[in-house]
Amino acid sequence: MTVPGLPMAVPSRDLPTRVRIHEVGARDGLQNEKATVPTEVKAEFIRRLADAGLTTIEATSFVHPKWVPQLADAEQLFPMVSDLHAALPVLVPNERGLDRALGLGARRVAVFASATESFAKANLNRTVDEALAMFEPVVSRAKTASVHVRGYLSMCFGDPWEGAVPIPQVVKVCRALLDMGCDELSLGDTIGVATPGHVVALLAALDEAGVPPTALGVHFHDTYGQALANTLAALQQGVTTVDASAGGLGGCPYAKSATGNLATEDLVWMLRGLGIDTGIDLGRLVATSTWMAAQLGRPSPSRTVRALSHEDTEEH
Repeated sequence: MTVPGLPMAVPSRDLPTRVRIHEVGARDGLQNEKATVPTEVKAEFIRRLADAGLTTIEATSFVHPKWVPQLADAEQLFPMVSDLHAALPVLVPNERGLDRALGLGARRVAVFASATESFAKANLNRTVDEALAMFEPVVSRAKTASVHVRGYLSMCFGDPWEGAVPIPQVVKVCRALLDMGCDELSLGDTIGVATPGHVVALLAALDEAGVPPTALGVHFHDTYGQALANTLAALQQGVTTVDASAGGLGGCPYAKSATGNLATEDLVWMLRGLGIDTGIDLGRLVATSTWMAAQLGRPSPSRTVRALSHEDTEEH
């Protein structure tokens, strides 16, 4: 249920006036589903997200089907949504993945690096430096083709095997990704252990190293309930791109302690209350996540979806 005038918008001078939400539900969210979601349902999900006002919707991943069987239909899915006006980034792990994406006309791709050796080994079966070397020709060829490249960096705030991740270690890999040609970076709190002070410290160190907040997005998981607080801290430091997942779908298949991503609806509710424009129709977005939850056979974990769709009415 929506109530006119709520949340009341109270702008703050230290915050941006507009935020771009990088929607990851269709890729990062659905790749963690135990059952494979039909291609037609994925396409409809992306179309509904675009209709709700999302301008950047990560569509799929061109990885080998053996590693992520839930996204084995990338070749079938991408042409079904490529007519949308929204930007449709796709994940490419290597040159073969890039070839597949470019062959279908993708204009935005992303590579997925790690700030820690343990996760690089678990996720890519390589060291951090070996992974960066693998990405270099991918980024170079993408830029030659005038394709936008995003660099994901996971485990920026903590690692399940290594514990705390030193800030200089994160800065070093960020700098390497930018130097090889990435247009933007997404800082991932893969297991959800970040806190606002840590976010501020990392962003300050990156800025000092020549990585400004305008080149960054943030990707928080809500494992310990800190995702919105961490997002607000990032916005106060000048970040204007935030990753989120409709309905709170997703986690990380290679980090078992990772729970869902920050729910797009929860983020939009907070931003609306701060007077920050997103261009998103919250009612349509909630309806989309409610529909997707029905396809998956379970309620959405998003607090805002539950509040606005009466999913919790039987509990009160």
